[in-house]
Amino acid sequence: MPEDTSRVDPPGLVLAFDFGRRRIGVACGDTLSRSASPLTAITAGPQGPQWSAIDALIAEWRPARAVVGLPYNVDDSESPMGAKAREFAAMLESRYRLPVNLVDERYSSLEAAARLRSARQSGLRRRRVAKADVDAAAACVILERWFTTRT
Repeated sequence: MPEDTSRVDPPGLVLAFDFGRRRIGVACGDTLSRSASPLTAITAGPQGPQWSAIDALIAEWRPARAVVGLPYNVDDSESPMGAKAREFAAMLESRYRLPVNLVDERYSSLEAAARLRSARQSGLRRRRVAKADVDAAAACVILERWFTTRT
């Protein structure tokens, strides 16, 4: 399971990442308001994440920490993608000297897609939902989950 995140840290901006092989969803939020917003999705490929795009986000937002979704199976075992997400989290930590927390991301993409569909049906969202939108919204769900674990 993800590490204990019950420690209280000083207020600050947090970037969350929904790691995937094709795209990495990104959301931002702050620990004071405990609110999160989807930002973007960064393309990834066989060579890994597009680090230049992540560099630009880190430079623009100057986060105090990062949160990365860790994929689990229904039976609470870590999914095969978990090792790649852990590797990505370790790279974020070493590359940007940021504390990184891992959060159970189970069903975050399904929840994000449902939220986006609902927003579109209610008229709050006009354009159709793209995969990149779902990835960014999933990062938002991951960050909201992290906020709920904080005391």
